[in-house]
Amino acid sequence: MPLLEATDRLAEPPRSVLVAGTSGAGKSTLAARLAGVFGLEHVEIDGLFHGPGWAPRPEFVADVERFSSRPGWVTEWQYHTVRPLLAGRADLLVWLDYPRHVVMRRVVARTVRRRLRNEELWNGNRERGLLRVLVDRDHIVRWAWRTHAATPKRVAELLELRPELRVVRLRSPSECEAWLAGLG
Repeated sequence: MPLLEATDRLAEPPRSVLVAGTSGAGKSTLAARLAGVFGLEHVEIDGLFHGPGWAPRPEFVADVERFSSRPGWVTEWQYHTVRPLLAGRADLLVWLDYPRHVVMRRVVARTVRRRLRNEELWNGNRERGLLRVLVDRDHIVRWAWRTHAATPKRVAELLELRPELRVVRLRSPSECEAWLAGLG
């Protein structure tokens, strides 16, 4: 199946949706919006993965197995341990294929906002300060920069394995908004 673009319409509503993209692109925000549009449950995968102190939760894979075996869900396509499981159960993948400068602007703004507001994220965790980008190799800003090129490769590999999977490729926030407007 060819990649669908922002102007393409879905022939039928999906039952299980993945949102792919670089950290900071807006996967969770879009996943929540799609859950509302399609009347599906949104499961924020970061909340399942991160335990207190940013430690991975031991129940993570079992939790993903449990929710993804149910009908009707939307989540983000990340974490290598569960990507194949989720990809095998999804009937739609929405790919936020945004340019690096867009993603970096978003991830920096989000990090600063979360720090200034001292927002609790998942299981008591809070965003690490932006200055930690200088010393922490895995700081979310450095992570987004370093992993930006990984998603296109993952999507290509997935399409080799599942050529029937519907994949909508959105190349900018304005394309995303146009596609969403066409769903309603």
